[in-house]
Amino acid sequence: MYFSAVTLASLTLLNGVNGHYMFQKLTANGVQGGVYQNVRNVPSNSPVTSLSSTDLRCNVGGTSSGSTTTVSVAAGSSVTFTADQAVYHQGPVSFYLTKVESATAADGSTDWFKIKEIGPTFSGSTATWDLKASYDVTLPSCLAPGEYLARIEQLGIHNPGSPPQFYISCAQIKVTGSGSKTFTGVKIPGHVKDTDPGYTANIYQPSFTSYTVPGPTPVTC
Repeated sequence: MYFSAVTLASLTLLNGVNGHYMFQKLTANGVQGGVYQNVRNVPSNSPVTSLSSTDLRCNVGGTSSGSTTTVSVAAGSSVTFTADQAVYHQGPVSFYLTKVESATAADGSTDWFKIKEIGPTFSGSTATWDLKASYDVTLPSCLAPGEYLARIEQLGIHNPGSPPQFYISCAQIKVTGSGSKTFTGVKIPGHVKDTDPGYTANIYQPSFTSYTVPGPTPVTC
């Protein structure tokens, strides 16, 4: 479902008293896993707001696996992250991967590369954001097999003047297939700067007619 920044101004205020959203489920191979079955457990629904925090990797408490299991999925296929409720804070969505020796043991300190980003569409000075409960991403078909952490990042930029809010989850996947490509990446924290225009944008200004999603450019095969 799509909403404009203008019509969401009042909705944001109404939702302020409700719990924030958390990405809890992963759909792989056409099957949706249970809550935190393949997604690392996040004990709090509070967003991460510090650009220097290691919690930006997989959220608070998400740097360890706990009881989360790793699911096999073929390169070139898609996976879907689903939250406990629809996203309602305006802002972009990005997907990252990091290749690891063991998805269960990984702490997210390895290099991350972006594979997809979703920004707004514009009609004049009206921005329309993709706000919903589930987001899918296709894994690069050339991706080398092995274990990965798959990360979704929704950045809430709905409250200019206050720190933007990161809503993050990491899933544990094992990529299969005949791909052979590995990608250079960035460290998290460090992938977003406080000078990035997409991080500091005021979405309510009439001059808001374009937008660049913060972080690196998505990779291609």
